[in-house]
Amino acid sequence: MKLRVWILLLAIYIIWGSTYLAIRFAVETIPPFLMAATRFLIPGILLFFWRRAAGDPKPSRLEWKSTIIIGFLLLVGGNGGVTWAEQYIPSGVAALIIGSVPLWIIVLNLFRPEGRHLHKRVIIGSIIGFFGIALLIGPTQLGGNSESVHPLGIITILLAAIFWSAGSLFSRNAPMPASPLLSTGMEFLAGGFGLLIMSALAGEFTQINYSLISTRSLLSLGYLIVFGSLIGFVAYTWLLRNAPITLVSTYAYVNPLIAILIGNRLAQEPLNLRILTAAMIIISSVFLINSTMLKISSSSRKKVQISYKEDPHLPISD
Repeated sequence: MKLRVWILLLAIYIIWGSTYLAIRFAVETIPPFLMAATRFLIPGILLFFWRRAAGDPKPSRLEWKSTIIIGFLLLVGGNGGVTWAEQYIPSGVAALIIGSVPLWIIVLNLFRPEGRHLHKRVIIGSIIGFFGIALLIGPTQLGGNSESVHPLGIITILLAAIFWSAGSLFSRNAPMPASPLLSTGMEFLAGGFGLLIMSALAGEFTQINYSLISTRSLLSLGYLIVFGSLIGFVAYTWLLRNAPITLVSTYAYVNPLIAILIGNRLAQEPLNLRILTAAMIIISSVFLINSTMLKISSSSRKKVQISYKEDPHLPISD
């Protein structure tokens, strides 16, 4: 069991860390929204019908509503934004900004009545993290290099991180199917159809030239479908049920580093002092926030379990 956990965790590190560069290669000759739609519709169809054939109950109308909202927030606004932005910014920079999603979740959580009281370490971690983002996307480089990143690409990737954070918050209490793989398939279908709509609105169907699609883009799209979506999410779902959440959550710290290194080695993307410094700051802030929230969650769960022993009618909720 331990060996399987570490093998799958390593797979998540490498697969999800490498998907950012795969996206960049795929959108070189395939329109971004159409590429993303294809990436999610194919595994969505496979996951949905596989789980229904395996005996998972038919989703209710309310469950479909929840997964459609989550699919649009995570995959259309979140992944769609990343895919479009990677036409203009390095994949490593995109991975770092998306890796800051816990910071945006904290900000959005402030607008919820139950989320206004933050632990001091969470506040400190958020401030540190946003300083790292400012350093990453600022107009000047450490060491005197004046190179800057594409402003529209940065704005889009920041919005993508906010959409992803909103979808993550909504999914916590949304009514979902009991099967995680079935709900993932439903989210893929919803997001895939939403991305098809975005593709049509952007005029991609008339712009695409199939004869100009490169082998590298097609192979990257295939990698995203098979490894990024199918194998990656199945492995992640299994890990959530069979490994400590503190161990599984380490992918959030490792993926940006993997993305930066792979982008530099395989695509000659910039790897300078500014990017490395910003990476360390953002990853450290995310670690501080996640570790604090996990401790708070663990403490709250223990208190609930003690109360339950005193009153067996008190419901236990995660």
